[in-house]
Amino acid sequence: MQIGIVGLPNVGKTTLFNALTRGHAKVERYPFTTIEPNIGVVEVPDERLAKLKELIEAEEVTPATIKFLDIAGLVEGASKGEGLGNRFLAKIREVEAIVHIVRCFSDSNVAHIAPDLAPTRDIEIVNLELALADLEIIEKRREKIKKDPEAREELKLLEGVVESLSKGELPELNEKEREALKGYHLLSLKPTLYVANSGEGEEIPKELKKYRVIGICAKLESELQELPEKERAQFRVEMGIEEMGLERLIRESYRLLGLITFFTLERKKLRAWTLKEGRNVREAAGRIHSDMEKGFIKAEVINYSDLIRIGSLSQAREKGLLRIEGRDCKVREGDIITIKFHLTR
Repeated sequence: MQIGIVGLPNVGKTTLFNALTRGHAKVERYPFTTIEPNIGVVEVPDERLAKLKELIEAEEVTPATIKFLDIAGLVEGASKGEGLGNRFLAKIREVEAIVHIVRCFSDSNVAHIAPDLAPTRDIEIVNLELALADLEIIEKRREKIKKDPEAREELKLLEGVVESLSKGELPELNEKEREALKGYHLLSLKPTLYVANSGEGEEIPKELKKYRVIGICAKLESELQELPEKERAQFRVEMGIEEMGLERLIRESYRLLGLITFFTLERKKLRAWTLKEGRNVREAAGRIHSDMEKGFIKAEVINYSDLIRIGSLSQAREKGLLRIEGRDCKVREGDIITIKFHLTR
């Protein structure tokens, strides 16, 4: 699963990316420093791992992860090749979801596309370029199939999308229609989380609250990541911070992708895995290893909350809380799963 961090030049994308990954991606005060995307794998914070580790005396713990791509800044006219144009748009097509950074901070030392701050305008510039790029792809396809009698349904669907995008609106599509459009990799249809990159202590601008938005001070978050862990924890206590902006961003990104977490315990190894909500245990087995999915026999399942309440796997087994499930059983958030399988080779 990949999430692309996008936005206009110099809105704080790479600063936020560095804070997320504790990396050292280059940050400059001029547009297009990020030509090729920086890529980082980010651990998903999960306090349940520490409790499970203590309970089962795990020697090795592996958290779930999400991959973030820091993509070069987009400018007006990108759909026509301005700035990094098509290279930028091609990278966005590769991701499953978008985190759109919007500049809400003032800093005369950091260039911006305009002398004034106007977050809604900036959002509309980016979204218009995404829509124009999609319209170009759709128009090419429409031209190709307009005389094909077997493509009438597809043509009707595309015409509806064109009508919505031309009005500056997102098309309302059902699951079947979205599936039919999947191969187009339309930018406008990717789930999007907006991040208001504000100054320290500043509120999210009111005009942005109509979007799915969270507020973060990327500069502060980045500076805090440079502190030793104990100092960072002390700062949180002193400031009464229950959840850092980065933790909130990762959690909301997780939701944006429609993911849940399940766990596996094996030979003192505890691991968290990501899975699309609504998937079954056989598909969960495939996340662990393809052999497990192919040779799936059954799964032994207990939810995290039940295990913590009972106190041990042995007691859970005695009380019949370890369920034996077949391949079609839906995985729930926090399920601890042991797969029984046979090798198919």
